[in-house]
Amino acid sequence: MTETLTLLPHALPHCPNARLALFAIRRMGAHGLADARAAHAMFTAFGQGFRRPLVLMRAMMTDLATHAAGTIAIAPCCCSRMTPAESALLAVLARVETAPDSARLLMADLLGIRRVEATLMSAAAVSAAFADEGRPVCC
Repeated sequence: MTETLTLLPHALPHCPNARLALFAIRRMGAHGLADARAAHAMFTAFGQGFRRPLVLMRAMMTDLATHAAGTIAIAPCCCSRMTPAESALLAVLARVETAPDSARLLMADLLGIRRVEATLMSAAAVSAAFADEGRPVCC
């Protein structure tokens, strides 16, 4: 039990939109950008407007993988807790519009690099796509 709390110290978010984003991040991170379950979850949540959030989530995941100096730890979809990296990424999605300096610092810590503008813009686009469809990510 102690080992689980050390590796997965954060509880899942209460916000259903953050849970949806986390599910898509976990599925795409583990099974690739074209994961059918991630696409189905986005379609189910967003209906006809699913394409924009899905494509932008794929772009953000590509940017994260491309720019990260090291590995970004993600847990399997069945886990009822989050890694520090997952928690930070959801916090970035929640804060990128309202607290950009905080989001920038979190992204820099997550990626292990100083220049995070491109990845931060991807996260801002995902956050805006969720919000525009009536599903803002909050933590």
